[in-house]
Formats: sequence, C-alpha cells, structure tokens
Amino acid sequence: MLLVQKYGGSSVADVERLRKVAGRVAAARRRGDDVVVVVSAMGNTTNELLALARSVTQAPGRRELDMLISVGERVSMALLAMALQELGVPARSFTGSQSGIITDSSHANARVVEVRPDRVREALARGEVAIVAGFQGVSREREVTTLGRGGSDTTAVVLAAALHADECEICSDVDGVYTADPRAVPAAVRLDALTLDEALALAQNGAKVLYDEAVAWARREGITLRASATFGDSPGTRIHPGTAAPRIVAIAADTQLAWGPVTLLAALPTACVRAAGPEGLLLDRRNLHADLPGLVPAATVTVVGARAGADPGTLSRVLQAAGPDGLRWRAAADAVVFAVDPVRAPGLERALHLALLEGASA
Repeated sequence: MLLVQKYGGSSVADVERLRKVAGRVAAARRRGDDVVVVVSAMGNTTNELLALARSVTQAPGRRELDMLISVGERVSMALLAMALQELGVPARSFTGSQSGIITDSSHANARVVEVRPDRVREALARGEVAIVAGFQGVSREREVTTLGRGGSDTTAVVLAAALHADECEICSDVDGVYTADPRAVPAAVRLDALTLDEALALAQNGAKVLYDEAVAWARREGITLRASATFGDSPGTRIHPGTAAPRIVAIAADTQLAWGPVTLLAALPTACVRAAGPEGLLLDRRNLHADLPGLVPAATVTVVGARAGADPGTLSRVLQAAGPDGLRWRAAADAVVFAVDPVRAPGLERALHLALLEGASA
C-alpha cells in the first residue's frame, strides 16, 4: 500500500512531537506500507517569519515573502528525516521544487499546474521514506512559490494523485471531521465518513480540518482522504468519492473574515475574496499579508448537506432554526450561508446544530 501522510504544524511543533511522528511513520513502514510524508513548518514558525518580515517593512514584497516563509517547512523535513534515520528507517527529504511541484507564478498564493515526482518515486524504489516540504513549489520561471493557506494539504493531495497512492491521510490535532467545531458546540460528534462533495462544501465555508483547494483537487482526481489525529487511536473520518445522500451533515462557522470596500478588488489575490454583497467584499483575512484600510470584522455560519439549500422543506427548517440571526443568508444546492457579526457566530452555530443535528443521525 502506498500511503501519503501530511502532518500539520502542531504535530511537529517541537522535537518531542517530531520524534513521535517519526515513530508513527516507522510503524506504517513496519506494516509494509510505502510512505510519503508531507510536513508543515514547526508550530507557529510561519507566523513568526511573517512578523519578522513586517518588522522590516509593513509592505513586504510577495516574492521575498515566499523566499522567507518557505524556510519553515525545510527545517521540518530535514529534522524528520534525521529522526527516522535515528530509528533505523531510511529517509530522504525534498523541497517542493525537488519533489516536482510546479506552480504558476502567483507568489504567496500559487496554484499547482503540474507534478513531476521523479525523485520521490526514486526514493520509494530505494526503500526510503520520502519526506516533502509542504506549502511550496517552484514556478516555470524557477522562482520559489508558496501555495497559500492549507498549502501543505494541497501538496499531499497532488502528490497522492501523481503517485497513484491508495490513501492520503491528513494528520492533525483533531481526530476527524465533526458535525460542528467541538470547541464551540460540545454536543458535536465525529463523522465516520463523508463524501468529497460534502467535505468540499465544509472546507469552502470555514471547516478548519480541511482546506478547499486540497479537497477540490482530491475530488477532481478521485483521491480518498482520511482526516486523523496524529496522536491517538481513532480511525478518523474517511472522505471518499461518491454521491451524497440528501442530509444535513454539519455546521461550519468562519470568524476570520472581513467586509471590505469593492475598490480593493483589483489589488487582492483571488483567494482572499469569498463573496460580494451590499456591504462590499467578503474577504478571508488569513490570506491577507498586509494591513488594509476600511475592513470590518465579519463571520459566516453555514449549514452543509446535499440539497440543504435546494429542497424547499429543508431550507424552511434551516431558516426557522436560524431565527432572528438569519436575516442575511444565501442558499446553494449544498449549503445555506448566514453572514453575521463574529460575536453572534458561536450562538448561531450552537442553535443550528441543536435544531438540525442533535438527536438526528449524522
């Protein structure tokens, strides 16, 4: 079995955790699996590097930002290779460019256009664990690029597709996909399985376990994903190709948004813009690498499920459950999205989960 595993920053936050990850990878090798590992930067490294850049200039150039923040994943990959070698497991680390991750030339938010994982295949053929720096690639102009928010997940999925892996496991400090954020909704439960369509709707509307670019690629390529906890025995959530049955699957809340004036549109990367409305542009603040004037904090709370917004009866139930906080809403076939003040988002998330999911089969 060929397995691609991705480990997020919290999983490799320090040397102790990194050694535990090495042990987990070694265990997969002992089971007979070939393993490709994609790693994020350790802990809060990327944010620290961004802060360092802003201590020099409030408007850092995107090319130089990519050169700077791509360093974090290179540290992780090299240290993990050393930790595996210490356990007697042959391992070799590769940067995004060495792994054949070819992107467009959009710095800080590049899109993968081609994958040529020749060196990764060669490492696997030698019996080595291939460890790849996530979140980064190289443009056809031979410039270092980064893939934006969730870029390490994207790296893992595109490699899984190119290598025809049996499964792509996204490992983090959460043991799967829940019916809501358990920190905000204590009654939320883990989903054993969901379709890639359902996962994509969740990711596009703020679910923190999954990132939309990675899930969209998996959906196009028919890649089976598994969202698992790095440390623990839970089987996680299997995310598979297939047709979703009509159901409400989960509630997703996103409080990292802002309304901004339409005049900003020309200066913003596409990934920053979530929607446009009477208030202006709804922006994803996580992909903004500079302070912008005129931003007003915003949030969305979304009900996700096949035909959630297309079936009149289901839509009526959703709007009734939202109550007075559901004044601003829009419906799609697989989601009903409410735009609210960030302060009101947790309460609306709990109310929708109580009315639509608690006591029902998820």
